[in-house]
Amino acid sequence: MARTYRALAALLSYPTVAMQRATEEIAAAIAEEGLVDAAALAPIQSFLDEIATTDIYELQERYFALFDRSRTLSLHLFEHIHGESRDRGQAMADLITLYQEHGLEMAADELPDFLPLFLEFLSLLPDAEARAMLAEPAGILRALADRLVARSTGYMAVMAALADIAGAPMLAVSDIPEDNPDDLEAMDASWEEAAVRFGPGEAVDACGTDRLRHQIRAGQRDARKDIQHAAPQRVSAA
Repeated sequence: MARTYRALAALLSYPTVAMQRATEEIAAAIAEEGLVDAAALAPIQSFLDEIATTDIYELQERYFALFDRSRTLSLHLFEHIHGESRDRGQAMADLITLYQEHGLEMAADELPDFLPLFLEFLSLLPDAEARAMLAEPAGILRALADRLVARSTGYMAVMAALADIAGAPMLAVSDIPEDNPDDLEAMDASWEEAAVRFGPGEAVDACGTDRLRHQIRAGQRDARKDIQHAAPQRVSAA
């Protein structure tokens, strides 16, 4: 299933001319391995067609508007759990160690919780282990998928496919409240807010994968608890 994770990682990366030229290869990889549900193939193919035929600068502008201008759509997984707290730093360190143990080389300017990089890492693992790791941020993937649906963008097909592979619940769990990407003043304010501290913090003595998974699960558990005690409505949502 390695090619599927790499293909989905490419689709969630900053658009390039090389990506446009590789759309047929990406489609073939996703279809051949069968990891993505058959019902999800058509919307993904439509998105691939859009990528192949749209001006590259327009694609890049759309990507920037979605993922760089809106904190709620951040592709950095720990942003949705730890914000900028110390817990995030430890989770980052654990993830870097995990990547190194599996021979994944990171660029100097990359953060380990960037979703496309995480998917590249999954492509190095046996299928069962990759699915288990993807299931850890499943609620976050669902949150991102829901929020992309609200934006009416082709990226929603990619994120929804990932959420389904992860076995994500229908309940979104991102801690970052929805925002208006066109309200720049409000967006700036949201980035300046104090980080919400989720996860076990320094009380956990384990290290490596166990601590990483504990931190992700703790963040999702706390978010679900907050949602369940709020008004009975579905939360619109690395």
